[in-house]
Amino acid sequence: MQINILEYLENIVELFPNKIAFGDGDHTITFKEVYDQGRAIGTFLHNKGFYKEPIIIFMKKSPETIVAFQGTVYGGNYYVPIDEEMPEYRIKLILEKLNPKLIICDNTTEEIAQTFDFQGEIFLFEKIVKTQINEKALEKIRSQSIDTDPIYIVFTSGSTGIPKGVIANHRSVIDYIDNLTEILEVDQDTIFGNQTPLYLDASLKEIYSTLKLGATTYIIPKSLFSFPIKLVDFLNKYKINTICWVVTALTMISAFKVLDKSIPEYLHTIAFGSEVFPIKQFNLWRKALPNAKFINLYGPTETTGMCCFYRVNRDFQEEDVLPIGQPFKNTEILLLNDENKLCKKGEQGEICIRGTSLTLGYYKDFEKTREVFVQNPLNNAYPELIYRTGDIGKYNEWGELVFVSRKDHQVKHMGHRIELGEIDSHVNMLKGVNGAATLYNHEKGQIILFYAGDISKREVLEGLKKSLPRHMVPNKIKKLESIPLTSNGKIDRVYLKNII
Repeated sequence: MQINILEYLENIVELFPNKIAFGDGDHTITFKEVYDQGRAIGTFLHNKGFYKEPIIIFMKKSPETIVAFQGTVYGGNYYVPIDEEMPEYRIKLILEKLNPKLIICDNTTEEIAQTFDFQGEIFLFEKIVKTQINEKALEKIRSQSIDTDPIYIVFTSGSTGIPKGVIANHRSVIDYIDNLTEILEVDQDTIFGNQTPLYLDASLKEIYSTLKLGATTYIIPKSLFSFPIKLVDFLNKYKINTICWVVTALTMISAFKVLDKSIPEYLHTIAFGSEVFPIKQFNLWRKALPNAKFINLYGPTETTGMCCFYRVNRDFQEEDVLPIGQPFKNTEILLLNDENKLCKKGEQGEICIRGTSLTLGYYKDFEKTREVFVQNPLNNAYPELIYRTGDIGKYNEWGELVFVSRKDHQVKHMGHRIELGEIDSHVNMLKGVNGAATLYNHEKGQIILFYAGDISKREVLEGLKKSLPRHMVPNKIKKLESIPLTSNGKIDRVYLKNII
């Protein structure tokens, strides 16, 4: 029985030691190099006395970042990726939450890391990978490891303005990757094109599928997503045949009619998720690649990424919605109504998830964890947790699960899950703002900010660009004399929706 994600790497390095594991267009790294350098980092962390600690990985998006992830786990710790594209304010909040003892950076991020306000040490990747491997120490660490030990923390948006750190363990990741690789039909001939940032759990798809089955992953330069034709050229140059992208990355290609000029000729598997795929754009992809497999994936970070899938097997009209299908093996979806009972046919309810895909919860936030990781209301015999997603779903006439909407003000935008309340929190921090309310226009896919105060819209925009990730900056900003309130003192969002 597998109990540690490092077993993927250790098994595959015996079969394909010199095969390219990861590349980024500039250079590549083999499975043997991942293995050796990862164990060197693990030894270094052991020598420094770091064990069961959150290790900040602050490096540019590169194959070496993935090596640092493996090295952190070899040392018996759990990695926490951050990136220089994150606003300084967000990084500050993460460091305050974790109070880490060290940061691993590279030559491109070391200078920035020196400016962080934290009490730990900073170590350079290029130096610590030269550590002499201590086999006995690594064996001891492994002997003490169990499958519920944490692997990583990734931070999602929080309604209070404070990012939430989701902790995943070996068992949930193993369960996820074993399912995903079967659904995507990954093998040693698979060549992934990674689109998502490495600080998001979405990158698990490529990283651990590659390590499990000896595939290859090319990290696509972020700049190419602004130049669709060059992006397709990259896919063809490296013969990329499998992608797992957010929907906006795919629609960016189809909306600009790139598929009329250039086809990703090697693509045979296209998986997507994080938001609803507009059927008009989806059909352009199907027309361009009629023999490819298209797979809709669904799942929150709190359940280790995706937990439902739908292989497209019929035609869809523009007014249709792609189903999210059925749960992964060893996962059950409970569609619960307001009375915490299973929904009847055609009834909408909250999508709740049970199984080993559940993560450990939120780092140092037991109250928030207890709000959404709850006792299964259908089970009064023994303790059993389910995760309440806050997503509303229903079953269609084919018995397939369909996503309907969010239960609260959490939205999916540009492939990211966003708490609109977090945007409000940052707006209210700006000097001169008297009140704020953020809404989402689902038809246009836009974040709309309403605010009141003696500050200009331009000043609000510039302030938010400094404190929020790019995907959370409002698309439209509207200034009001005052924020409308209901009779009980709450923001009147119904009124605001009518004036969008």
